[in-house]
Amino acid sequence: MSDSKAPIGSVGWFDLTVENADDCRDFYKAVVGWKSVDLSMGDYSDYVMSTPEEDKPVAGVCHARGGNSGLPPQWLMYVHVENMDASLEACTEQGGKIVSPVRIVKGHGKYGVIQDPAGAVLALFEQE
Repeated sequence: MSDSKAPIGSVGWFDLTVENADDCRDFYKAVVGWKSVDLSMGDYSDYVMSTPEEDKPVAGVCHARGGNSGLPPQWLMYVHVENMDASLEACTEQGGKIVSPVRIVKGHGKYGVIQDPAGAVLALFEQE
């Protein structure tokens, strides 16, 4: 990750969280040509999906286990916010819900998953 911070409000990442990430990994490799690299989660692996030619990471395919248990099976985009606490407070004030508690990603920042009043789910990410 670069030393510069991403612009507030920009989309920084996409994850797909599903019961069987192995099958979805293989699906996206066949359908869009992504390559995958295992990302150890201890007793299982999630996957970082990359473009075939540049080998640029573009998304994650994750098992619905551990910190991802309970997340709906959909593509989840991560949007950069300036202040996680303020964004979570605004979420609930505006009729949204906090879906998962804030989690720390060592060396990168922290994220939390919210749901808007219409039911759509989004991850907020505060970069270190």
